[in-house]
Amino acid sequence: MASIQRLSNEILKEILDHIASDPQKSIAVDRREYLSVESFRPPSPPLPSQAHDIGSFRLSCRRFAELGIPYQFTRVTLRFSSRGFRRLDDICSNGHLAKHTRKFSYLVPLFYSDSRPQVWDYIRSIKSSHDPYANDYFHLSDATELRGKEQDQAKILRAKDDIRILKKAMKAFTMLQHVQILRLENEADRRLINFLMTRPNRGQPGQPPVDLRWSPACYHATKTLTEALVDAKSPFSRFSGPMMSPPSLLAVQRKLPQALPSLAPGLTCLELHFEDEGNLSRHILEMSDAFKSVFAPAKNLQAVHVGFPSRAPLDLRLEDVFHNIKWEKLRAFGIQAWHLNAAEVINLARRHSKTLRGLRLRDVLLKEGSRWRDILFMLRGEMEQLDWVSLRRVDYSNHFEEVSASSMEVPDEPPASASDSDDEDGFPGHLNNLDIDPESEGEGSDENSNADTDHGPDADEFALSPDTPTSMPFCTCSRSSYLGNADDLGDNGKHVTYQQRKMWEKWVCGRCIEHSC
Repeated sequence: MASIQRLSNEILKEILDHIASDPQKSIAVDRREYLSVESFRPPSPPLPSQAHDIGSFRLSCRRFAELGIPYQFTRVTLRFSSRGFRRLDDICSNGHLAKHTRKFSYLVPLFYSDSRPQVWDYIRSIKSSHDPYANDYFHLSDATELRGKEQDQAKILRAKDDIRILKKAMKAFTMLQHVQILRLENEADRRLINFLMTRPNRGQPGQPPVDLRWSPACYHATKTLTEALVDAKSPFSRFSGPMMSPPSLLAVQRKLPQALPSLAPGLTCLELHFEDEGNLSRHILEMSDAFKSVFAPAKNLQAVHVGFPSRAPLDLRLEDVFHNIKWEKLRAFGIQAWHLNAAEVINLARRHSKTLRGLRLRDVLLKEGSRWRDILFMLRGEMEQLDWVSLRRVDYSNHFEEVSASSMEVPDEPPASASDSDDEDGFPGHLNNLDIDPESEGEGSDENSNADTDHGPDADEFALSPDTPTSMPFCTCSRSSYLGNADDLGDNGKHVTYQQRKMWEKWVCGRCIEHSC
């Protein structure tokens, strides 16, 4: 012990950098992996050995305790539970800890407190009914666990502990940069959801026996966190909501009409991905004015992503959401799952042609009469700063509908929800047991064009036949004088293959599609 204490703080910090990722490390907003990883990957708990090592290091002596604080409290993750709020209260009661927090992730479970009937009674009833399917889904421990969660949620809501402690925390986090709301599920939740999906006729006609909608939880979490951020005049500049409920966000805007617009001027990055809770296009159209009230004053935005489920593309005009707004500092822009005309994409890109360095058009489907080649030629010829473009699963609307109608299910990306684990004590010792998200963004990122593929565990398997040769017959680099034109892109106006998409991504950015240079 004496020998390690003789090491300088600089050397000790280098050792800690190897144990836990550098807490100051961040991905630039115009990098391709930013929208994929930084905001939409659920926070992962530290590896057991990493958590133990950092905790043990801090418990060794006062000097080590201070050195280890940034590695432990840069990222704070809160679960909606009495235990979680107690830990958050402890953290924000100690200014020397809270001042290091840069990212706050709020993990929100489904709300059971307003269920009909109570979850405990429902599971007991189906277990006692000798339903042969029930034993396949539920264990006796599930009823006990869900009952405890139900009672805990009711206690928090009744006492308003969440809003009280959230306000205290947001005031204490004076260096906060990134705020994230995530949906939280565990195995008991998933078993109950799956059971209700397979046995939908239980309960009263016209309604499920247990209310497991995400929207009440999303509404309450968004409303209380928004109130806390406004009350604290928080300096945060990035917000991520990868599983937002459209009705919930609209309800928050109506309840707090000035709150969201008041936070907008400070935003540099905004990532929103909406769930389909039925009538998605109608709900988003109802939110049109709310989008404008946030986007118009958000003059400092550098990165924007608005997405929808791959299986339920939005069928609204692009400007119903973006209102012809031009962001002077925009560097990365992404949309996902949208039926659009080519002119809509072209017009938005042109507004930002002098600043945009990254463009993500995932699951964008062009309507009849539009062609991808028109978009591609505009991007290649007019986008002065464009470094990368993502065309993952782009296609034509008619082909998408044909495939969907043939009873082939179109799965979504894996939901960006966190798994609820019993192992919440990430670090040993007093005030050391709050889950902190390690710097995991570098792993599995799609920072190069080949990483953003249609294959792998998070791909939508659309089973398209690869009718385009993998080797294209021309080259646009200095080794060839052949520059190509619209007809050489292989766009037939009917459907797009994986090989075409990858070739187009390289071609748009001026790279050789054959040599990748």
